[in-house]
Amino acid sequence: MGESAEGALGAETRYEFTAELWRWEARADEWVFVRLPQDASDEIAAVPRPRAGFGAVKVTASIGGSRWTTSIFPEPGADGEGVRYVLPLKKAVRVREGLELGDEVRVAVETHH
Repeated sequence: MGESAEGALGAETRYEFTAELWRWEARADEWVFVRLPQDASDEIAAVPRPRAGFGAVKVTASIGGSRWTTSIFPEPGADGEGVRYVLPLKKAVRVREGLELGDEVRVAVETHH
């Protein structure tokens, strides 16, 4: 699933997938995410790296013409199959790319080691 590439921040692994936009219902504000595939999540979780708060992993994300640096997070309550990461999509990206809840979107995520 992942492919390695060398970048300015060191070794990177890139994952490309299609996922549906969904809203995290536990919060009243508008937090919108896409889920990374289980196999990509398993690969990311298996690589030892410093993690930020909440188990976050720093990434560069791309959707359409938008590219930004952010973090992916282990999904709350994820159990059984292992860790499943989610990527938050900020409103500015959703507006720029014309995305709505329930849309299927092509996403690229590059992890930084």
